[in-house]
Amino acid sequence: MRTDMRIKAIFLLAIFLVTLVSGCGNTQAGDVDYGKALDFELQDINGNRLRLSDRSGRIIILNFFATWCPPCRMEMPDFNQIAKEYKNDVEVIAVNIAGENLSIVRDFVDANKLEFPVAIDNNTANKLYGPINAIPVTVIIDKDFNIVRRYIGMRTKEVFVRDIEELSR
Repeated sequence: MRTDMRIKAIFLLAIFLVTLVSGCGNTQAGDVDYGKALDFELQDINGNRLRLSDRSGRIIILNFFATWCPPCRMEMPDFNQIAKEYKNDVEVIAVNIAGENLSIVRDFVDANKLEFPVAIDNNTANKLYGPINAIPVTVIIDKDFNIVRRYIGMRTKEVFVRDIEELSR
């Protein structure tokens, strides 16, 4: 009887872990031609207008996230470092697509000391860059406003730095 409970617990833990990391290895990159980035306008959490095309001419890291998503939470310190280290060449933008209210997102931004624009999507960006069925999703846009990468699942800072360096050549 006790062995059955242990087997069930191990099985449930395995299912949970597989579910948690199922998107982490996926990427849609390489020779895929995504075309031009699609423009949208949102308000950031401070009420400022955030228009994607205003950032044209810089590398854009566009991250779709939710505050309750563990992989999303784990990526945020890396995005913060990238935003600081590459502030002259790269624009990091995070878009909450989970329908969370402003106070929850603002508390998340404050707790993580995020120093880049964060917006709450009204389903505009999600429609243009989706459907987004798993999070996080990170879209890399080059200086000419072309989408060059689309990552599904968490990535390390090194992956994004490699992309930045490749696009800066």
